[in-house]
Amino acid sequence: MFSLEDCRSFYAEEVRLAGHVSGAALVEAFARVPRENFLGPPPWQVGSPEGRAIAAAGVGPSEYVATSDPRDLYHNLVVVVDEAANLNNGQPSALARWIDALDLKPGERVYHLGCGVGYYTGILAEVVGASGGVVASEVRADLAARAKENLAPWPQVAVHCGDGAAVDPGPCDAMLINAGVTHPLPAWLDRLRPGGRIVLPLTISVGTTGLGQGVMARLTREASGYSACFVSFVAIYSCTNARDSAREPLLRNALVTGGLLKMKSARRDVHEPAETCIVHGADVCLSSAPLP
Repeated sequence: MFSLEDCRSFYAEEVRLAGHVSGAALVEAFARVPRENFLGPPPWQVGSPEGRAIAAAGVGPSEYVATSDPRDLYHNLVVVVDEAANLNNGQPSALARWIDALDLKPGERVYHLGCGVGYYTGILAEVVGASGGVVASEVRADLAARAKENLAPWPQVAVHCGDGAAVDPGPCDAMLINAGVTHPLPAWLDRLRPGGRIVLPLTISVGTTGLGQGVMARLTREASGYSACFVSFVAIYSCTNARDSAREPLLRNALVTGGLLKMKSARRDVHEPAETCIVHGADVCLSSAPLP
């Protein structure tokens, strides 16, 4: 019988391989942060990400397995947070891949929008360490309250309740936006320090489910502008106050044609729509043109 510590170590390696994670500190964080401490009392409902996606799309029932053994939480599975709202603690390998793309270093300051009950915020805090800082936001008051309690062991974390798009996190080295948007908000880009990175989901709406699908992208503040690249595909709930209805059809076309896979920069200069514009906007334009 494996001990809980054995299960955490195996889980961290499972996440490393499934998420193509390269950061050793991130893998170690997954082995250290106790997932069961964030998910409320047992029994817990665990299930596959595929089953969750089918249920969220309304084409099949939710299929979860009940367990009271914390060792069962240490697999690449989602865990129910609010079954009625079809809300889960996200797939570990997916979140690990996105966090890995941030290339975090000890002492850095991170903004985490959509922190839920705080598990992945704890992972971020472990990676940046006691000398770093994490600002987290959660729109649901009940989840924000749980996150504050769950994250008490990490004094370098501050949790805000409310609209994450309205939160000013201050100057940041990295940002993880954990809700679907149509474009990176200028306020986020302005708050990135030189060399700062933001990973965010660019999504189109799926019916009236509140879900969106699209791609995770990474933008980096370079000396000559903002570079951009594809990280992964994604299905995720939307950030309602970080969506522009005028950009939604442009984003949909870019997703269907594969244009989003070719983005190389986020232009902020005033310009007319051009062939290199993938999702054109007056304030931020996702472009296939590389930085000069």
